[in-house]
Amino acid sequence: MQKEDKISKLYTKESSLPELKKTTNPIDNSGLIAKINVLGSGMNPVKLTGGLVHHTEKSYGAIDYVEFMKDINNIIKNHKDLKDTLNSFHNLFMTRLNCAYTALGIINDKASTINIKLLDKGSNVYSFKVFMNDVENDIIKAINTSEMVISNNSSFLNVPSLTNVPSVIIPIVNKGKNICVAIASDYNIYNHIILYQMASSTLGLLVENDSLLEKVTQSSNMDGLTNLYSHRRFHELLSQELSYADSSKTKVSVLIFDINDMCQINREYGHSKGDEVIKVVANKINENIKKHDIAARYGGDKISVILRNTNAEEAKYMAEYLTYILSCCLVDDIGPVNKLSVGIATYPDDSMDKEKLLILAEQAVLVSKTKGYKNGISTIVSTQDYDFWDDTALNSFATVMAKRHSQLGINFEEALVEQFQNENILSQNHLIEVVTSLASAIDAKDKYTKDHSSSVSRYSVALARAINLPEKETERIKLGALLHDIGKIGIPEDVLLKPSKLTDDEFKVIQQHPSIGVEKILKPNPLLHDLIPIVKYHHEQWDGNGYPCRLKGEEIPLAARIVAIADTYHALISDRPYRKGLGVEKACQILEEGAGIQWDKELVRQFIAIAPSLATKI
Repeated sequence: MQKEDKISKLYTKESSLPELKKTTNPIDNSGLIAKINVLGSGMNPVKLTGGLVHHTEKSYGAIDYVEFMKDINNIIKNHKDLKDTLNSFHNLFMTRLNCAYTALGIINDKASTINIKLLDKGSNVYSFKVFMNDVENDIIKAINTSEMVISNNSSFLNVPSLTNVPSVIIPIVNKGKNICVAIASDYNIYNHIILYQMASSTLGLLVENDSLLEKVTQSSNMDGLTNLYSHRRFHELLSQELSYADSSKTKVSVLIFDINDMCQINREYGHSKGDEVIKVVANKINENIKKHDIAARYGGDKISVILRNTNAEEAKYMAEYLTYILSCCLVDDIGPVNKLSVGIATYPDDSMDKEKLLILAEQAVLVSKTKGYKNGISTIVSTQDYDFWDDTALNSFATVMAKRHSQLGINFEEALVEQFQNENILSQNHLIEVVTSLASAIDAKDKYTKDHSSSVSRYSVALARAINLPEKETERIKLGALLHDIGKIGIPEDVLLKPSKLTDDEFKVIQQHPSIGVEKILKPNPLLHDLIPIVKYHHEQWDGNGYPCRLKGEEIPLAARIVAIADTYHALISDRPYRKGLGVEKACQILEEGAGIQWDKELVRQFIAIAPSLATKI
């Protein structure tokens, strides 16, 4: 009789058990509501999920706590998504506790409602709302008090078939705030109350873990300072956009905004002020691009934008609009945000490869930096606005490639040669300009041989004219001399730039550069085939002791003999790490001593005659 009194007392609406232990679940209500809305779709309550071992029991039967704990552990172990986990809990309550139904309610603060999803033994699924202002409803009472409520009927659910079923309502709280509520029916609630508490706490923890994982994933996709997409996510989205553009035959433009003077701002005003400038730029760009366009933080002081279905001209217009918007923004102590460099690259016009597209966009940014500002507005540069082989553009490309080499293993020389092979040569003058730039870029690997190729070309042309060669042949020698050392592109720098004497093995590596130049640069380009003899044989010697083919005397093409003398002369008068450059007189003396042995005797005589007029301070 005493026990019946206790049960009777528990079944009153106003009674409650001690406060449920609070979880620490930082759940996102809206995200969880979306997940709960799929609960019950296609559900079969007798289908066992989560690896549960079920034992059908009669109501009021004894519960094996160990087996119940094993079932809970299996749910945790097999947890993949919230829908399957809720199904597993439902099956657990149905089979272990002989419940009439289970339900989960998610609090929607914006709508001030509790969204309920209920499943009963008959495979029926009910979805309904309870309003937060319905203070007489037992669900609202549980939420308002953050305590468990036991009711002797289920009229608060407004489900006619469940009206007379006793129920337990367990709020799940996080840091004092209710996030959801678990509900179950049971004629033996008093004996099972600890199991409900344990199961509800476990459910809360699983919901918390799911939410935390979602937040971590979202965090990795978003930049904490700007609230734009992160650099990693930018690459993922760009890949998707390029794939879509490829299938739809449309264009995609990439804009990169580089905030200039950030180092100075950080130094003079502190990093917090620098962060403020970055946030202003990010916010204004994000607010003023189209809905389907994508803004991301590309680097420390760089913001990138992906413009779908946008060509270079349209992208430049958008960049002009954005820079104008930014120029109207004032930051305390800094003034208007108008010092930006902007680069644009467009798919597929500039490149069909994602990494190359970004390299070209970064190159355009650096070209923009050199152009400065006009009328207080940033200069905007598209890859289609400049000649790749222009000194500024080429130096910018080298800078980007040096950085990319460490990131992606992309080699500057390799990328340069590829650009060269893909160049659309329009005229002989264009060819000379491109070859000159290519040779200069290769020479730049060694500061002691800077301008070596152009100097050798100048000396070779002078000697060709001194012996009255036709102008067409002189032009061929000019180009061949420019490219005579192009094969050094394939020589390791530790060998090429070694300041001391080379070992025999290292010298054998160096001897490969004429053949490398022919195979890698000249043969793939039909316009350069007539330069092959010059590049391949300029290290042959008159006495047959040269390389790579040990030709001798007049077996060596005349153009190659001319370039060989010019090459040696410039090497003699240039400063090297181990000695200062020789004077003209001493250099000519060395050439004279080698005439008829290393070089063509008559050509040496002609060159010595013109050498004083070629004197240039190196």
